[in-house]
Amino acid sequence: MTAKLTNAQIAWRAAQDIQDGAYVNLGIGFPEMVAKFKPKGREVIYHTENGVLDFGEAPPAGQEDWDLINAGKKAVTLNPGASFFHHADSFAMVRGGHLDVAILGAYEVAENGDLANWSTGPKSVPAVGGAMDLVHGAKRVCVITDHVTKDGKPKLVERCSLPLTGVGCVTTVYTSLAVVEIIDKRFVLREKLPSISMEDLQAVTGAKLVVEGACKDLIVPEV
Repeated sequence: MTAKLTNAQIAWRAAQDIQDGAYVNLGIGFPEMVAKFKPKGREVIYHTENGVLDFGEAPPAGQEDWDLINAGKKAVTLNPGASFFHHADSFAMVRGGHLDVAILGAYEVAENGDLANWSTGPKSVPAVGGAMDLVHGAKRVCVITDHVTKDGKPKLVERCSLPLTGVGCVTTVYTSLAVVEIIDKRFVLREKLPSISMEDLQAVTGAKLVVEGACKDLIVPEV
């Protein structure tokens, strides 16, 4: 396969599309990296489901306050005006439709917007967390992921074979090879790495890629 984006580069690309003033929840693990790449001059208010609104960057090593953590148990700092609240109130924010964006990882995304990201099957350890609430509470649901699994199988598929997190919920997928929007139950290709051909990209995608208008080059910096 052609060279692909690193996880940090995928996170950087997703961060560029977060609008000024947006309230955003980042999934545990890889999606947490998105917070590092907030565009300069843009205000983004990050929400964590364990009860913090408007947390800031990770503290320098050795300066962590372990009473201040996000849902992934990572140390955070606070921006001026940050607030704390009960876990139940946090989920009331999610379920009440008060989040603009949720950014999550995925095992599979289907062309109709279905998401599977909490279990790889009967032998896995289930880890759904708050994802089922987030994908149906946030106004926009984005996925960041490698384009294929570790053994080269497509993660973008016609139908998910793994247990679903949510039905018809994903709006945009940022992968190591492309940016894909889900429109009318189709994968609409918006950007792709210039080093990969359409034929090769389609070959590692488990459902048809539709091109509407111009497909831009996916260009990201070294980060």
